Amino acid sequence: MNEGGRIAMLSRILSASAAGVATGIGDDAAVLDVAGAAAERGHLVWTIDEQVEGTHFRRDLGSWRDMGWRSFMAAASDVAAMGAVPWCALSALVLPDDVDDAALEELAHGQRAAAEATGAPIVGGNLARGPAMSIATTLLGTSERPIRRAGARPGDGLWMAGRVGLAAAGLRALEAKAKDSDALRRAVDAWRMPRALVEAGRAMGRVAHAAIDVSDGLARDASHVADASGVRIVLDASALLADVALASVAAALEADALDLALYGGEDYAIVAASPVAIEGFRRIGDVTEGCGIALRGSNGETPIEPRGFDHFTSGRLTAASRS
Repeated sequence: MNEGGRIAMLSRILSASAAGVATGIGDDAAVLDVAGAAAERGHLVWTIDEQVEGTHFRRDLGSWRDMGWRSFMAAASDVAAMGAVPWCALSALVLPDDVDDAALEELAHGQRAAAEATGAPIVGGNLARGPAMSIATTLLGTSERPIRRAGARPGDGLWMAGRVGLAAAGLRALEAKAKDSDALRRAVDAWRMPRALVEAGRAMGRVAHAAIDVSDGLARDASHVADASGVRIVLDASALLADVALASVAAALEADALDLALYGGEDYAIVAASPVAIEGFRRIGDVTEGCGIALRGSNGETPIEPRGFDHFTSGRLTAASRS
């Protein structure tokens, strides 16, 4: 199929209406009624996330639908972590010659499913040929009170919605071709089909002082909040190890559950600093005076390195690079 045919196919799959979208797929650019969309919530929250083959995904580890879903949810999670509601999105695809029409159609269906799940239709984008496959998602959201990384205060609790460690365990299981089990299937699903926690983000947005989503590992992402806020974050080991599902999959993989929780990534949990409990969140630590991050265990508090995924030091996608 030529470029025109592929664009027509994508338009057929992805086109959907949304409030505030005057012109969607099919023109040179989308036209949005910004005043109308932001009237109730006041602010636009805008992000872009790019998933590159070999760095973020491998074709042998998931289906084309998985790739479409994962790429969209990664962007939606950034918006959710700022307490915003996803509004609409743009998608730019770079496709090598070996990506055929059937693969592209499946990928688009994955994107469409994720867009419907978050309430943010894809209203435009770009299609190009290139040597390596990439999926770039630009997503707009609206928020009455956007939550930034800066703002955490000594005395705040550290709260988390979602889980950490399962996605990294799922990637390890896939790469090791581990024996199938219920625990490993749950972990594999966490990596292949993550979900942006939009409702949790909205609940957090009413009270949180600072927040971030966990994409590069809890230790690394928590350190971003600590650095931006000028505070020290203390993570509670017992709270992180209370996840029965993580303990089960770690045992199946003969892995360290705490290591997975601290340094795994791509779970897209939301971590927030707040003076009060947040609906749908559990407490995993505290914000104190000082700098950096520490782990509280049976022997007291120990400073830890903010290890996690780094595009320029972690290399290509492997269990070691993503956890």
